[in-house]
Amino acid sequence: QVQLVESGGGSVQAGGSLRLSCVASTRAFSLYNMGWLRQAPGKECEFVSAISQRGDSTLHADAVKGRFTISRDNAKNTVYLQMASLQREDTALYYCARGRYGENLSLNLNDYNAWGQGTQVTVSS
Repeated sequence: QVQLVESGGGSVQAGGSLRLSCVASTRAFSLYNMGWLRQAPGKECEFVSAISQRGDSTLHADAVKGRFTISRDNAKNTVYLQMASLQREDTALYYCARGRYGENLSLNLNDYNAWGQGTQVTVSS
């Protein structure tokens, strides 16, 4: 059973930046796609970014394209989400997710089967 532990959330003013980190407790980290999703109060879960096993391919939702960057360090079992130009609409609980083994890279929540407890990001104007 993999454990995913997110960190790096916090409160920031609009226009600011944050970097989220997620450490996975698995020896097979490099075999899985990884991603980040978020859920704001009263809204559906939204998958924002995903990265392939080796980090050579990434996907971003339109809402964050050009502002968020996902990356990973397989030697550290860690995936990151660099968030810039943050907006109030980015306020949410952010979760790290691990893809199902063998699945293609996607932003489809159904292609992921493990996630952490989340880290809160609050953006104020």
